[in-house]
Amino acid sequence: MAKYTSIGGQALIEGIMMKNPQKKTALAVRKPDKTIDISFVNDKSIKDKFPILKLPVLRGVVTYIETMIQGYKAMMKSADISGFTDLEEGKPQDPKKESAITAIVMTIGSVLGIALAVVLFMGVPRYAVAGIEWLIGTPFSKIVRSSIEQLIKLAVLVAYMWGISFMKDIHRVFAYHGAEHKTIFCYEAGLPLTVENVKKQSRFHPRCGTSFLILMILVSMIVSTVVQMIFPSVYDIPWLWIIAKILMLPIICGIGYEVLKICGKYDNVITKIISAPGMWMQRITTKEPEDDMIEIAIAALKACDEIEDEPAVEATEQATEEETQNDDNI
Repeated sequence: MAKYTSIGGQALIEGIMMKNPQKKTALAVRKPDKTIDISFVNDKSIKDKFPILKLPVLRGVVTYIETMIQGYKAMMKSADISGFTDLEEGKPQDPKKESAITAIVMTIGSVLGIALAVVLFMGVPRYAVAGIEWLIGTPFSKIVRSSIEQLIKLAVLVAYMWGISFMKDIHRVFAYHGAEHKTIFCYEAGLPLTVENVKKQSRFHPRCGTSFLILMILVSMIVSTVVQMIFPSVYDIPWLWIIAKILMLPIICGIGYEVLKICGKYDNVITKIISAPGMWMQRITTKEPEDDMIEIAIAALKACDEIEDEPAVEATEQATEEETQNDDNI
């Protein structure tokens, strides 16, 4: 029996995180000895403490920020459990030293990633449009200007995703992404969670974060045009416009989140049209998974939804006082 579920996930390094908003968040990671490690993270949300943040649009902003933080922590944990961070193959490492190095590397990568995102998705489109206007000698209207910016931004995003998809490690993460989608589809179809059943499912899901990125670009076009119409002089100062775009991100995220939830819940012509660009993009960000990747996805989903008859895996509950305190800072 088909059913709607709000369960979502994230591909990790040799693993998958599955989140059930009503129950728990589970991580399933393949260890170097090929066993599966199951761990749980504290997924308390600030929305539980401040109910006003559960209102439409606001909940999207909060969810996006919390998802980014939780995803970062999960990625670091999966890198540690999978042995991805081993510095010298075949030689035992100091766990504390290894975790510290992992944290440093991931932090530096995140900072560089944010800087790169600002340059590629805000700076490049803005200056590219200015360059086109200079070449033709005629300024564009606000709507045309905003549309060209978003098209350039979309082209940059597609090119970036396509380029990194050829990296071996990224390709495996994208394959785990495909396993995540297929497993959720199998669960929503009401079928037993077996490798064979999961393999038959589509790897393109309308509630995917990839679709969210595309939606953000489309919503950004509308919001940017409105801002330009209200404050026309802001666009004429490049650095000020980039700051304005950063300040607009919460609104764009909030609206995009609401649209994505609607597309994931309803299946009609309108939602299919809205979801189409994101679904197409998933041809790059998801790959067909191997059987052992599907096993990881099944283990993560069963753990987060407390489904009985789980596969034999090594379970490690993340329950130390220190870890709980760290997660409460989300």
